[in-house]
Amino acid sequence: MMLLRAVSALRRVGFRHLSGLCCPLGETRGLLRLRGPDAAPFLQGLITNDVQQLGEGALYSHLLNVQGRSLYDVILYRLSTGQNEQHDILLECDLSAVESVQKHLSVYNFRRKLTISRCPELSVWAVISVSQEQEAKIPELPPAVMLTPDPRVDVMGWRLVAQCGENPKNLLPETHIGNYSNYCKHRYEQGVPEGVKDILPGVALPLESNLVYMNGISFSKGCYLGQELTARTHHTGIIRKRLLPIRLSSPLPPDNKGADIATSTGKSAGKYRAGFGHTGLALLRLAHIDEELHIKLANGQSVTVETSQPEWWPKPSSN
Repeated sequence: MMLLRAVSALRRVGFRHLSGLCCPLGETRGLLRLRGPDAAPFLQGLITNDVQQLGEGALYSHLLNVQGRSLYDVILYRLSTGQNEQHDILLECDLSAVESVQKHLSVYNFRRKLTISRCPELSVWAVISVSQEQEAKIPELPPAVMLTPDPRVDVMGWRLVAQCGENPKNLLPETHIGNYSNYCKHRYEQGVPEGVKDILPGVALPLESNLVYMNGISFSKGCYLGQELTARTHHTGIIRKRLLPIRLSSPLPPDNKGADIATSTGKSAGKYRAGFGHTGLALLRLAHIDEELHIKLANGQSVTVETSQPEWWPKPSSN
């Protein structure tokens, strides 16, 4: 009941005429609640972004290991309880990693005024391909926790956190109900990684995973776990590989996760990371992205790989 009271007290952010596909993410994304006055300072020492920038919307970030490699991608939401202006935080992560994230946080949660619990009563939705009528505030919603722009990139639309079982059509009547496949296809076409299949825990590097491009890191916030390698790489300005969206000439068999991608001359260009149908993500050497690329299958056949830099990537400076 305490959470439900907190939910109804949260300020809603958004627009009245929000339209597009509302896609359920309940089977792939889960939520943790960090409750207590130490929630924000606790996270400040563990995530790549600056918790002080978390206002009434959402904040994207990564949790790193001590070697500076990404463990989990997370989206944070501010939850106001209305009790002495205490602010709690909802943490969205890969559903399969909820237990691991909770354990990771608990390792560092000592002598803190903080509890970390799961939120099975809440679910996450994505509203994609949206059109918005500016300056038109949404009316009072039924018990929805948060409606906010996706903090990563504009092309990912909006994030909705609501009670499980809530029909988003009741909250956003001008949207249409989509499915996870719609969201997954859109996300891969836009080149936005999400979850442990795209960002391999303990393997992926945050800058190669486009964390800067997706507004997920602060280089001025101070110390946090795993920052040294990330800061050093950023200041050298040298990133030779990045996750890029790819299009395949035919879908890959399910056993080709991590398949090698090569140039027409046989030189290694990178590795396939994950995908959906003809679309996906690959970690590619930037020096080879304009070449002919392919994946050679176990049966001897080749699948052509096409890639391009997403439109939302920052444009190179002309200076």
